[in-house]
Amino acid sequence: MNHHGPVRPDDVLAELHAVAGRIAANVERVLVGKPEVVRIALVTLLAEGHLLVEDVPGVGKTSLAKALARSIDCTVSRLQFTPDLLPSDVTGSSIYNRQDNDFEFRPGPIFANIVVGDEINRASPKTQSALLECMEEQQVTVDGNTYQLAAPFMVIATQNPIEMEGTYALPEAQRDRFTARVSIGYPDPQAELAMVDEHAGSNPLADLRPVSTGDQVLKLVQAVRRVHLSPDIRRYAVELVGATRRLPELRLGASPRSTLQLVRAARAQAALSGRDFVVPDDIHVVAVPVLAHRLVLTAEAQAARRSSADLVRGLLQRVPVPQHLPGR
Repeated sequence: MNHHGPVRPDDVLAELHAVAGRIAANVERVLVGKPEVVRIALVTLLAEGHLLVEDVPGVGKTSLAKALARSIDCTVSRLQFTPDLLPSDVTGSSIYNRQDNDFEFRPGPIFANIVVGDEINRASPKTQSALLECMEEQQVTVDGNTYQLAAPFMVIATQNPIEMEGTYALPEAQRDRFTARVSIGYPDPQAELAMVDEHAGSNPLADLRPVSTGDQVLKLVQAVRRVHLSPDIRRYAVELVGATRRLPELRLGASPRSTLQLVRAARAQAALSGRDFVVPDDIHVVAVPVLAHRLVLTAEAQAARRSSADLVRGLLQRVPVPQHLPGR
């Protein structure tokens, strides 16, 4: 097929395409008319990442998370974040067992393949930080003992916009743990009408059946890791992220972690497009969802109503795209 990178059997990509297509079709039955949101959710899953869904109440944030979780036959748990939620409510705790005269660990809801965290920014910063170790290192430490989390492992967290009452802004370090952020937005009138017709009599979530398994997703994740990334594309990703650190509108640019997550997401996007190598378009598709939420605007830029997504789009137009690439 191509002579520039490791040659891999096409059937792995074909399987990836088929499975991803089934999951997407399943989720789109619940989240009508939002294919690009569903695609970024799949990219995040295949890039071994975590997804932040930020939007106003009632547009289907939790439905998206639950539909994705139900489409894969694996363990799922849901956490409703509230101001009085404690870190141990997330991770689990050691409980004294009288019979054995010893402490035993009772795992919390974080011990699942897909963890749906609702309204994450209503929890206290201390509880939010309990998620940090889990998301970054796929492990939990309680009372000096470390417990590994299951694989695949994905946190899909929803949050309301910052202006809403009773929310704590996610600290930069926490936002940086999320591979991508999506906003669902209101449906267009036709999609809303279809939703009212279809959902009025039944809940489509209740009818959703798994179309894949956790083991199958792990296999696809491994295929995504092997997608070829040329030195030119690596440099392009580094230049793009580096350019965010020089923008005068920003108090904080994107971190080195975001460069890693950008190339992982680009690999997943390439695989979903049926390619075993990354082209600049893959980076363009994922750049806004992967980078925008990590950027911290200056007070002046906020007052001028600049958006971090627009700043990323501006960089995509200005940073030179590498030429002479495979597939271009």
